[in-house]
Amino acid sequence: MPFTETNGIKTYYEIHGESGKGDTIVLLHHGFGCTKMWKDIYPGLVENGYKVIMYDRRGYGQSERKADFEEFYVSDRFRPESVKELAILRERLHLDSFHIIGQCEGGVIGVDYAAKYPDQVLSFVTSSTQCYSNITMSELNRQKFPKPFRDLAPELREKLVGWHGKEYAESSYNMFRTYGGAYGKGFFDLRGLLQSVTCPTLVLYPDRSFIFDVEQAVTFYRCLPAGELAVLPKCGHNTYEYQPEEYIRFVLKFFRTVSPDP
Repeated sequence: MPFTETNGIKTYYEIHGESGKGDTIVLLHHGFGCTKMWKDIYPGLVENGYKVIMYDRRGYGQSERKADFEEFYVSDRFRPESVKELAILRERLHLDSFHIIGQCEGGVIGVDYAAKYPDQVLSFVTSSTQCYSNITMSELNRQKFPKPFRDLAPELREKLVGWHGKEYAESSYNMFRTYGGAYGKGFFDLRGLLQSVTCPTLVLYPDRSFIFDVEQAVTFYRCLPAGELAVLPKCGHNTYEYQPEEYIRFVLKFFRTVSPDP
């Protein structure tokens, strides 16, 4: 299994597809996940000529979790250091430019990265990513994630164990459900940053997310200089899981308008 060091962290990553054959896509997992969540998505991208890179961010999946991870997770360091770690991974893997797909929290890291390194990002797809909050994230989390790990359905507990291992599955879930999306602040808002995301960007959103209203997608799209919007009907929050074929179809159609020959 391939690992590299990013910002002093042992980082797990995977590369799929033939090097030099087509554009590269970097997949950024959501705030409960890891590379394993992309199992129904990356093969369809590879089959269509793209090279796919996915990795576990600090403390997720198979990447290293140090003793100070919870302190880091709830701090305002989370977003900038996550961007720094992706920048280091880019250098390690000798990438010049690439597309980004970010699911939920992965979309937040994608926004930050595209705004900071516009010359590196060919295009960006964000799916089920929050644009702003009207209540504090701690209150939102209390409303949307009322159950602790022990009360989850057995299949969901098993999935989290498969993603993060027996040692960290419960503590990870309980931490994510309590502090997710706060990033050291009470409210969440991307609107002021989105004007700096100048690359072509597709906002892909479900119409039945249990966390965020679909109106979030409209605001997200309207704040982008080069935005497009697609709404998946009869689809829940985890778009990659509920409608993987449609997910891939929309992504491929969008990428081909940006780079016609993968």
